Amino acid sequence: MDVYGDTLEFQTRGNDDVRDLTGDVRRCVEASGVHAGTVTVFCPGSTGGVTTIEYEPGLVEDIQAAVERVFPRGLRYRHNELNHDDNGHSHVRAAVVGPSLTVPIVDGRLTLGTWQQIVFLDFDSSARRRRLVVQVVGR
Repeated sequence: MDVYGDTLEFQTRGNDDVRDLTGDVRRCVEASGVHAGTVTVFCPGSTGGVTTIEYEPGLVEDIQAAVERVFPRGLRYRHNELNHDDNGHSHVRAAVVGPSLTVPIVDGRLTLGTWQQIVFLDFDSSARRRRLVVQVVGR
């Protein structure tokens, strides 16, 4: 079993910025030489999430609107009160989406559907530099 690790680094705008990672993850899988296994993308941090969507402008806006409807910024968040902060909603959104995603690798390729891309969602309340961990395991 081989293990290959890499990182993805990029700047975000915060405030529900959605970033397509599919091409970067695909390059990591190719660089790993793994033919059969899995790739995991992980966000070290508590205000970002990794998932899959059809990455197109309409759905990106739909996702942003949905998280605002379900977890509005303007609610009372104890995190904000206790820590004199403004990103309680960011932590809740990230906890629901989750910090990682694992995708099977078959014949050296990601097994994503035709309209499925790997995305990072930055729920934090300000722009920031993000560093994600990519780990490929297999043979």
